[in-house]
Amino acid sequence: MTDSALSDWRQRIHRASGEASTAVGTVPGVPAGVRASAGAGHVTLEWEPVQGAIGYLVHRAASAAGPFLTTKQPDVDVAGIPATRYVDTAVTPGETVHYVVAALGAVDLPGEFSAPVEATPHEGGERVTEVRVDAARVTRPLPRPWRPMVGSEHLSHMLSGERTGGRPVGAELVEALRVMHDELGVRAVRAHAVLGDDLGVYREVDGEPVYDFDGVDRVYDTLTGLGLRPVVELGFMPRDLAADPSKTVFEYKAIISPPKDYNRWGDLVQALVAHLADRYGLEELVEHWSFEVWNEANLEVFWSGTPQEYFRLYDVTAAAVKSVHPGLRVGGPSSAANGWVEELIAHTAESGAALDFVSTHTYGNAPLDWRPVLDRHGRRGTPIWWTEWGPTPTHFHGIGDGPFGAAFVLHGMRSAAGRVEALSHWVASDHFEELGHPPRLFHGGFGLLTVGNLRKPRYFALALADRLGEQELAVDVRGDAAGIEAWAARDDDGRTGVLVWNHTFDQTKVRGSAVLARHVTVTVDGLPGARHRLTHHRIQEGRSDIESVWSAMGGGDWPDDDQWAELRSRNTLDELHPPTTVEPTDGALTVTFDLPMPAVSFIELTPL
Repeated sequence: MTDSALSDWRQRIHRASGEASTAVGTVPGVPAGVRASAGAGHVTLEWEPVQGAIGYLVHRAASAAGPFLTTKQPDVDVAGIPATRYVDTAVTPGETVHYVVAALGAVDLPGEFSAPVEATPHEGGERVTEVRVDAARVTRPLPRPWRPMVGSEHLSHMLSGERTGGRPVGAELVEALRVMHDELGVRAVRAHAVLGDDLGVYREVDGEPVYDFDGVDRVYDTLTGLGLRPVVELGFMPRDLAADPSKTVFEYKAIISPPKDYNRWGDLVQALVAHLADRYGLEELVEHWSFEVWNEANLEVFWSGTPQEYFRLYDVTAAAVKSVHPGLRVGGPSSAANGWVEELIAHTAESGAALDFVSTHTYGNAPLDWRPVLDRHGRRGTPIWWTEWGPTPTHFHGIGDGPFGAAFVLHGMRSAAGRVEALSHWVASDHFEELGHPPRLFHGGFGLLTVGNLRKPRYFALALADRLGEQELAVDVRGDAAGIEAWAARDDDGRTGVLVWNHTFDQTKVRGSAVLARHVTVTVDGLPGARHRLTHHRIQEGRSDIESVWSAMGGGDWPDDDQWAELRSRNTLDELHPPTTVEPTDGALTVTFDLPMPAVSFIELTPL
């Protein structure tokens, strides 16, 4: 990591690249039925859904007179939440808190706030949560929004012969992506810079374009050899095609300039897509590949042009992709923090450019619900892809490496399930060099896997979610729930799984909060068979938590050979108790346990 790359990133990351000129959005109504209930260490707010809302803002104050301020955490890029329920744990027992709620018609278009409601959190009480699962009541096929895609560092990194922490960069990134496919069922990978100069796709000789797709072939051959397909993010700009090649981002100097010649850009895209169709098969591309236009052009750090120049780039790119075959999928705006989504929808309606999916990003929160906007524009059913998502947008932050990240991932995936087509975790591996190579083993990396491919708690959380059966089951959570959530499913053979986690958005509690711990009773009704094998896996500090293992070993920057071996032997998904044989009573079985915050439990019942 270099100080210059980090400093440049911090200075520019929150600056908008410009104001999109298209005025869009509908101001939503005021949320009705806002109510606040107090529990141990929290206040839970609930309200009725507002027609046309993509999400809601919750503000709090010490008195009904205000001032009311956002509940958004500092390291979260979007304040809005998609649900009509919010659990506030950033409270002090015994101190009354006042709340107002507003609906969002667009990410920056709130309606009026509701009248204030109040509640006083407490510290005592039983702190008991009841989870009831009906194994005989299927609600729908279980959505798995993590499977469509996962993020990765730019794919030329797979070809790297360098080492980080003594580990081979390229080989371990390839292995990390194999793990995503083989163990989590991931089908595609999205990464930056396929048109960057490190792959050498474009240069000009005597003023004329010359294409060379050998580097692209090497990375895509490697990826497809793993059983994965790319989400082809079309960017960044080749140096010889850039209007201003001095405009760059990251340690590897990706060029963020618009093209000096839009016709040549379109010709490059058309040539690339035609080459890919020839190499991998047109039917393969139409069925399984997709093309996304640029990355986060609404931020100055990623686009040195204007919004209008991006929309022109989008039109030219979409036309180039479709010129190869009209069935190829192209979309965008691949924006930061929900930006420019409705603007691009409105623009393409006017320009006639194809928009086969809409894509955007968010961090530190569950994704908003863009379906009302699509409905309003007559685009109901257009796929919604969140092509970047995770606990934090900040390099080296650290909140995602432990159990806090595991509970966050499950909250987000369950929230998104059934209303988005893809929620792509950013990223698979800590082999990542946007701001330089990782400085130590646990450095707050974005990866589900560390350098060395140790599984983090976030990875284990997705592995447990993927272990759920194919048929989602009805779940009811009652009592002093606070941040307790549950997700359950079964398979046709009767195997039933119940995920229960204890989560908070309050990042000051990343290491836990005793007042938010709960005694949980899980009852599963409608079980088939007389006897079952019961297993109980747990993620919490010190269990399924490789960062805690490294800390107990003394920590430091990088392990030596013996320490690597010990870490691998202890990088396990741990059971809370040994498996047991249990007998339901009238088809019902109850399991009780204490669940700290943050933590995840997975109960699995298999008929014998």
